[in-house]
This record gives sequence, structure tokens and C-alpha cells, in this order.
Amino acid sequence: MIILKSPREIEEMKAANQIVADCHREVKKLIQPGISTLEINDFVARHITKLGGKQFTKGYNGFPAETCTSVNDVVAHGFPSSEPLQEGDLLKLDIVAQYGGWFGDSCWCYTIGKPGPDVEKLLKITKECLELGISKAVPGNRLGDITSAIQTHAESNGYSVVRDLLAHGIGRTLHEEPNYEHVGVAGKGIRLKEGMVFTIEPMINEGTFRISIDEDGWTARTADGKLSAQFEHTIALTQDGPLILTAQ
Repeated sequence: MIILKSPREIEEMKAANQIVADCHREVKKLIQPGISTLEINDFVARHITKLGGKQFTKGYNGFPAETCTSVNDVVAHGFPSSEPLQEGDLLKLDIVAQYGGWFGDSCWCYTIGKPGPDVEKLLKITKECLELGISKAVPGNRLGDITSAIQTHAESNGYSVVRDLLAHGIGRTLHEEPNYEHVGVAGKGIRLKEGMVFTIEPMINEGTFRISIDEDGWTARTADGKLSAQFEHTIALTQDGPLILTAQ
């Protein structure tokens, strides 16, 4: 069941989502060659607490850390480690926070040092996929209008869209309905309604859309070892259009 939020509830959700946004604003100042994903994770954990929020990811179904830190071919759910990041690495940092009984969720991509042209293009197209998806998140549209826009833009630029990891509704729990892939057909799928709050989080791969899961049961990698990028916002559907709750 999709849980519609009132304008008051959407207003309340802003605080949790802005804690996540502030974590991203602050952590990008720290990211440089030599820093480890464990150091980044620990900074985010402290910053969530400093802002009055609660971390949720650590302990969730056995996940061992406060953030998901996914490097290069890791698509999502990577574990933080003490290994230093190297010039040219691509980091996806996924942050979740709770505040006032509500959840916020956003993943952002960071390059370590100066990215090469191939990485720059991948990031550009992935961010454009997110923006195109958000532009279709209008009451009266269909979910397929969002997913088709993402899939069409990615594939027309030579990339693929991960199918096996899903976007989701969000509210007083982290994962609500709808759960959906970022591929689809325009004009198909559920009707979008005012009060829906969900993530749009396209995962775009250089090569195949297929992924594999490491023995730890969490770490998702591209099946061919090529790079993957992701940008994610939590959005609310309002009568005036999509409201980006995790805007930085």
C-alpha cells in the first residue's frame, strides 16, 4: 500500500532529508586521495548525531556501517574500509538519517582527484537521468514516465540501467511502496498522486546492467567489472510539482 503524506507531513520530512543533504555538503570538503571510506563513514556518523538525527543503516539486516560506500565497480551497499582512496576512484556515498520519526535518503557520486573524460561523461549522463526522472514526477503522470525517461537517456548514450536494485517509497519507514526499477514504458505503471514520497536513484553502468553480489551478502558489483555511477534524491509530489527534499 502506498502511504500518501499530507503537506504538513511532507514539511516534517524536510528535517531528516536536510540532515542527509548537509552530510553530503560537508563530506565533499573532505574527499581527496588518501582518505579512506571508513574515515568518511565515521565523519558522517558523527555529523548525523551533531545535527540531532539518528543513524539507521548500521545494524539494518546486519549491515555493519552507518553509510554505504561503493567504489568504482561496486554499484551499491559497499562496506567502508581503511584502504585509502586513490586518484581517479569513483565513490558512491549513500546516507540515511532519521529525525522526528521520519527518514531521509540520498546517494551522491564523488570523484577522487581529477576525473578522466570517460568518468566525467558517465557522471554527467547519470545526473541527467536523475534530473529527467524528477521532471516526470508530476501528479497525473505514470511511474513509467519516470523510468522510461531514465532508461531512454542512459541507453541512448551507450550505458545500461541496473534492474536488480530498486528505488522505493519512504516515510516513517525507510522502504515503503512503491518499489520499482528504473526501466519502463512511458504511460504505464501506477498513477502518480499528490502526497507520494519516494526516491529516484538511477544506477547507471558503463557496461552490462547485470550485477553480482559478493559473499558478504551485500556488496553489489557490475558483472563485467566496469564502472557504475548513481545519484539519488528523495522527492515529494506536490500540486506544484516535484519537491526535492534532499536538495543540497
